[in-house]
Amino acid sequence: MLGGSFNPIHLGHLLLADEVRERLELDQILFVPASVPPHKPPRDLAAPEHRYSMVRLAIAGHSRFAVSDLELRRPGPSYTVDTLAEIRREADSELFLLLGSETFLDLLSWKEPARLAQLARLVVIPRAGTPFDHEGREAKKILQEIGQEQWIPIRDWGSVPPPHSRGVLLVPVTSLPISASELRRRAREGRSLSYRVPAAVEAYILERGLYREET
Repeated sequence: MLGGSFNPIHLGHLLLADEVRERLELDQILFVPASVPPHKPPRDLAAPEHRYSMVRLAIAGHSRFAVSDLELRRPGPSYTVDTLAEIRREADSELFLLLGSETFLDLLSWKEPARLAQLARLVVIPRAGTPFDHEGREAKKILQEIGQEQWIPIRDWGSVPPPHSRGVLLVPVTSLPISASELRRRAREGRSLSYRVPAAVEAYILERGLYREET
Protein backbone atom coordinates (compact mmCIF):
# COMPACT_ATOMS: atom_id res chain seq x y z
CA MET A 1 0.00 0.00 0.00
CA LEU A 2 1.23 3.47 -0.92
CA GLY A 3 -0.90 6.17 0.63
CA GLY A 4 -0.69 9.93 0.34
CA SER A 5 -2.43 13.06 -0.81
CA PHE A 6 -1.10 12.64 -4.39
CA ASN A 7 -1.59 16.35 -4.92
CA PRO A 8 -0.81 15.67 -7.73
CA ILE A 9 0.64 12.22 -8.37
CA HIS A 10 3.88 12.47 -10.35
CA LEU A 11 6.54 10.34 -11.99
CA GLY A 12 8.56 10.17 -8.77
CA HIS A 13 5.68 8.32 -7.07
CA LEU A 14 5.35 5.91 -9.97
CA LEU A 15 9.05 5.11 -10.26
CA LEU A 16 9.36 4.55 -6.52
CA ALA A 17 6.36 2.22 -6.49
CA ASP A 18 7.59 0.22 -9.47
CA GLU A 19 11.09 -0.25 -8.06
CA VAL A 20 9.83 -1.31 -4.63
CA ARG A 21 7.36 -3.72 -6.22
CA GLU A 22 10.12 -5.26 -8.32
CA ARG A 23 12.71 -5.39 -5.56
CA LEU A 24 10.39 -7.05 -3.03
CA GLU A 25 8.57 -9.15 -5.66
CA LEU A 26 5.21 -7.78 -4.58
CA ASP A 27 2.04 -8.90 -6.34
CA GLN A 28 0.54 -5.43 -6.40
CA ILE A 29 0.98 -1.82 -5.35
CA LEU A 30 -2.27 -0.31 -4.09
CA PHE A 31 -2.37 3.48 -4.28
CA VAL A 32 -4.68 4.97 -1.66
CA PRO A 33 -5.37 8.71 -2.01
CA ALA A 34 -6.29 10.33 1.30
CA SER A 35 -9.56 12.21 1.48
CA VAL A 36 -8.57 14.32 4.50
CA PRO A 37 -4.81 13.96 5.20
CA PRO A 38 -4.44 14.36 9.00
CA HIS A 39 -0.90 15.79 8.80
CA LYS A 40 -1.30 18.19 5.88
CA PRO A 41 -3.10 21.54 5.81
CA PRO A 42 -5.85 21.89 3.19
CA ARG A 43 -3.92 24.67 1.44
CA ASP A 44 -3.70 23.99 -2.31
CA LEU A 45 -5.32 20.57 -1.78
CA ALA A 46 -7.34 19.53 -4.81
CA ALA A 47 -10.71 17.87 -4.17
CA PRO A 48 -10.46 14.17 -3.31
CA GLU A 49 -12.27 13.10 -6.46
CA HIS A 50 -9.73 14.98 -8.60
CA ARG A 51 -6.76 13.41 -6.84
CA TYR A 52 -8.30 9.95 -7.14
CA SER A 53 -8.96 10.48 -10.86
CA MET A 54 -5.37 11.61 -11.43
CA VAL A 55 -4.02 8.48 -9.75
CA ARG A 56 -6.34 6.32 -11.84
CA LEU A 57 -5.09 8.00 -15.02
CA ALA A 58 -1.45 7.77 -13.94
CA ILE A 59 -1.47 4.02 -13.31
CA ALA A 60 -3.61 3.02 -16.28
CA GLY A 61 -1.99 0.19 -18.20
CA HIS A 62 0.26 -1.03 -15.37
CA SER A 63 -0.88 -4.56 -14.56
CA ARG A 64 0.53 -4.50 -11.00
CA PHE A 65 -0.80 -1.09 -9.98
CA ALA A 66 -4.27 -0.48 -8.56
CA VAL A 67 -6.05 2.42 -6.86
CA SER A 68 -8.54 2.36 -4.00
CA ASP A 69 -11.18 4.93 -3.06
CA LEU A 70 -11.48 3.42 0.42
CA GLU A 71 -10.41 6.61 2.23
CA LEU A 72 -12.60 8.75 -0.01
CA ARG A 73 -15.66 6.71 1.04
CA ARG A 74 -14.86 6.96 4.75
CA PRO A 75 -15.81 10.19 6.58
CA GLY A 76 -13.39 12.11 8.74
CA PRO A 77 -9.58 12.19 8.72
CA SER A 78 -7.89 9.50 6.63
CA TYR A 79 -5.98 7.52 9.25
CA THR A 80 -3.70 4.87 7.73
CA VAL A 81 -4.23 2.44 10.59
CA ASP A 82 -7.98 2.37 9.87
CA THR A 83 -7.32 1.77 6.18
CA LEU A 84 -4.91 -1.09 6.85
CA ALA A 85 -7.37 -2.69 9.27
CA GLU A 86 -10.08 -2.60 6.61
CA ILE A 87 -7.78 -4.02 3.94
CA ARG A 88 -6.67 -6.73 6.36
CA ARG A 89 -10.29 -7.79 6.88
CA GLU A 90 -10.67 -8.29 3.13
CA ALA A 91 -7.28 -9.84 2.27
CA ASP A 92 -5.37 -12.78 3.71
CA SER A 93 -2.05 -12.00 2.01
CA GLU A 94 0.90 -10.22 3.63
CA LEU A 95 0.60 -6.44 3.54
CA PHE A 96 3.43 -3.95 3.10
CA LEU A 97 3.14 -0.25 3.93
CA LEU A 98 5.46 2.02 1.95
CA LEU A 99 6.77 5.07 3.81
CA GLY A 100 9.26 7.77 2.94
CA SER A 101 12.08 8.24 5.45
CA GLU A 102 10.76 11.68 6.49
CA THR A 103 7.35 10.18 7.13
CA PHE A 104 8.90 7.38 9.20
CA LEU A 105 10.63 9.92 11.45
CA ASP A 106 7.20 11.46 12.12
CA LEU A 107 5.51 8.10 12.71
CA LEU A 108 5.00 8.45 16.46
CA SER A 109 2.61 11.36 15.81
CA TRP A 110 0.37 9.05 13.77
CA LYS A 111 -2.69 7.27 15.13
CA GLU A 112 -1.71 3.93 16.74
CA PRO A 113 1.79 3.66 15.20
CA ALA A 114 2.57 0.34 16.90
CA ARG A 115 -0.58 -1.19 15.43
CA LEU A 116 0.53 -0.10 11.96
CA ALA A 117 3.52 -2.41 12.28
CA GLN A 118 1.23 -5.24 13.37
CA LEU A 119 -1.13 -4.84 10.43
CA ALA A 120 1.54 -4.48 7.74
CA ARG A 121 5.25 -4.88 7.09
CA LEU A 122 6.78 -1.40 7.12
CA VAL A 123 8.96 -0.47 4.16
CA VAL A 124 10.99 2.72 4.53
CA ILE A 125 12.40 4.40 1.42
CA PRO A 126 15.19 6.94 2.07
CA ARG A 127 14.61 10.18 0.22
CA ALA A 128 17.51 11.23 -1.99
CA GLY A 129 19.16 14.44 -0.89
CA THR A 130 17.74 14.19 2.63
CA PRO A 131 19.96 12.78 5.39
CA PHE A 132 18.47 9.72 7.07
CA ASP A 133 20.47 7.87 9.70
CA HIS A 134 18.58 4.64 10.24
CA GLU A 135 21.04 3.73 13.00
CA GLY A 136 20.62 7.07 14.75
CA ARG A 137 18.96 7.61 18.12
CA GLU A 138 15.70 8.96 16.70
CA ALA A 139 15.18 6.10 14.26
CA LYS A 140 16.04 3.50 16.89
CA LYS A 141 13.56 5.06 19.33
CA ILE A 142 10.79 4.74 16.76
CA LEU A 143 11.68 1.09 16.11
CA GLN A 144 11.44 0.40 19.83
CA GLU A 145 8.16 2.27 20.27
CA ILE A 146 6.47 0.34 17.44
CA GLY A 147 7.78 -3.01 18.66
CA GLN A 148 10.26 -3.74 15.86
CA GLU A 149 13.64 -5.31 16.55
CA GLN A 150 15.85 -4.19 13.70
CA TRP A 151 16.36 -2.71 10.26
CA ILE A 152 16.45 -5.17 7.39
CA PRO A 153 18.28 -3.55 4.44
CA ILE A 154 17.12 -4.74 1.01
CA ARG A 155 19.89 -3.86 -1.43
CA ASP A 156 19.55 -6.52 -4.14
CA TRP A 157 16.69 -7.27 -6.51
CA GLY A 158 14.52 -10.08 -5.24
CA SER A 159 16.03 -10.02 -1.73
CA VAL A 160 12.74 -10.96 -0.12
CA PRO A 161 12.96 -11.21 3.69
CA PRO A 162 11.58 -14.22 5.55
CA PRO A 163 7.82 -13.77 6.12
CA HIS A 164 8.01 -13.89 9.90
CA SER A 165 11.23 -11.96 10.49
CA ARG A 166 10.69 -8.96 12.77
CA GLY A 167 12.00 -5.68 11.50
CA VAL A 168 11.44 -2.70 9.25
CA LEU A 169 12.60 -3.05 5.66
CA LEU A 170 14.96 -0.37 4.38
CA VAL A 171 14.73 -0.15 0.60
CA PRO A 172 16.79 2.47 -1.28
CA VAL A 173 15.39 3.21 -4.73
CA THR A 174 15.82 5.76 -7.50
CA SER A 175 14.46 9.13 -6.38
CA LEU A 176 13.47 11.78 -8.90
CA PRO A 177 13.85 15.44 -7.84
CA ILE A 178 10.16 16.19 -8.26
CA SER A 179 7.97 17.74 -5.58
CA ALA A 180 4.21 18.13 -5.62
CA SER A 181 4.46 21.66 -4.22
CA GLU A 182 6.69 22.67 -7.14
CA LEU A 183 4.23 21.11 -9.59
CA ARG A 184 1.36 23.08 -8.05
CA ARG A 185 3.39 26.27 -8.32
CA ARG A 186 4.17 25.55 -11.98
CA ALA A 187 0.49 24.89 -12.68
CA ARG A 188 -0.48 28.11 -10.92
CA GLU A 189 2.00 30.02 -13.08
CA GLY A 190 0.84 28.32 -16.26
CA ARG A 191 4.19 26.58 -16.77
CA SER A 192 4.86 23.16 -18.26
CA LEU A 193 4.29 19.96 -16.28
CA SER A 194 5.66 17.75 -19.06
CA TYR A 195 8.13 15.00 -18.10
CA ARG A 196 7.13 15.47 -14.48
CA VAL A 197 3.65 13.93 -14.47
CA PRO A 198 2.09 11.46 -16.93
CA ALA A 199 0.64 13.17 -19.99
CA ALA A 200 -2.89 12.18 -19.02
CA VAL A 201 -2.45 13.79 -15.60
CA GLU A 202 -1.11 16.99 -17.13
CA ALA A 203 -4.11 17.15 -19.47
CA TYR A 204 -6.49 16.57 -16.54
CA ILE A 205 -4.91 19.41 -14.54
CA LEU A 206 -5.05 21.80 -17.47
CA GLU A 207 -8.60 20.91 -18.52
CA ARG A 208 -9.97 21.48 -15.02
CA GLY A 209 -7.79 24.42 -14.11
CA LEU A 210 -6.47 22.73 -10.97
CA TYR A 211 -4.02 24.66 -8.77
CA ARG A 212 -4.49 27.87 -10.77
CA GLU A 213 -5.55 29.91 -7.76
CA GLU A 214 -3.51 30.09 -4.58
CA THR A 215 -5.60 29.46 -1.48
